[in-house]
Amino acid sequence: MARTPIAVVGAGLIGRTHIDRALANGDVELVGIADPSPEGRRVAQDAGVPWYASHEAMLDATSPRGVIVATPNATHAALAIACLERGAAVLVEKPVADTLDDARRLCDVSAATRLPVLVGHQRRHNPIMRRARQMITDGLLGRPVCLTAMATWLKPAGYFDARWRREKGGGPILINLIHDIDQLRFLFGDIASVQAATSNAIRGFEVEDTAVVLLRFRNGALGTVTVSDTAAAPWTWDLSSGEAERFPRQDVNSHFISGTEGSLTLPRLEYWHYREAKGWHDELTQQRNALHFGDVYALQLAHFRAVIEGTEVPLCAASDATRSLEATLAVRDAAKSGQPVQLPA
Repeated sequence: MARTPIAVVGAGLIGRTHIDRALANGDVELVGIADPSPEGRRVAQDAGVPWYASHEAMLDATSPRGVIVATPNATHAALAIACLERGAAVLVEKPVADTLDDARRLCDVSAATRLPVLVGHQRRHNPIMRRARQMITDGLLGRPVCLTAMATWLKPAGYFDARWRREKGGGPILINLIHDIDQLRFLFGDIASVQAATSNAIRGFEVEDTAVVLLRFRNGALGTVTVSDTAAAPWTWDLSSGEAERFPRQDVNSHFISGTEGSLTLPRLEYWHYREAKGWHDELTQQRNALHFGDVYALQLAHFRAVIEGTEVPLCAASDATRSLEATLAVRDAAKSGQPVQLPA
């Protein structure tokens, strides 16, 4: 099969991650990079790939079959729609959009053009996550009861030099918590209601720096998630899973999942269960599962190519990502109102 021509819009931190993976993948051809900044131009020159100041110019010149959109949150839907309307499938970074109206509009355009949209919830591609989901699906945990997830780490001051990260929509709820919301939906299914509290007491920015969330899943399970980007702590998937080489990996767990027949930690995949008698006086057995690592961005890119070629359906389609966005935005609404937010079935 011929190499699939793809392009990238946005040459920032995550854009460069996609660019590196595209250059290393022999099944795709990176035909263009669009980013109006001088840094974007340098990235393209260093990669030996044509540079364009706008996505329109790039689409006109290269006609890619797929485009990766790696730009600030508020631009995701408009850029993805522009690519679809020019005949290109899209891999758009999370969140799929920054409003539900824009996310639904993107879903409508994807349906109308019959072109797929894959959303960059890269944790779904992690072999550890796939194994955890299979264990839950196979019933090893019994009926899901509860879970606790942590997303606590410390972002350096320079991270906030980009103004949009200090403004509404740029805090850890939409940047980080949405990953955990999608991850938990991937494991437990849809969320029925959300309660939350947020704080910006540490940094004092317009956006929150910390949030605590209570989730009620449609299967009856309950979950709590704590997220903070101002805590000197290692308990977050980004540090514990080793997904991104730019972060030092910590040998800790960040997610704890309990069921009627057993429990599971992530990312270490420690499975706790009773062998015979079951009760608090009886001994629990711990079973360690082999950890299979994989470059999630490389795996996601390979999947995107298969989606473009029509041999696979999106692991996280725009409609699925919209449900994760809906639950994540409900966190902000619940924190603001102080009341539970019910999500539509």
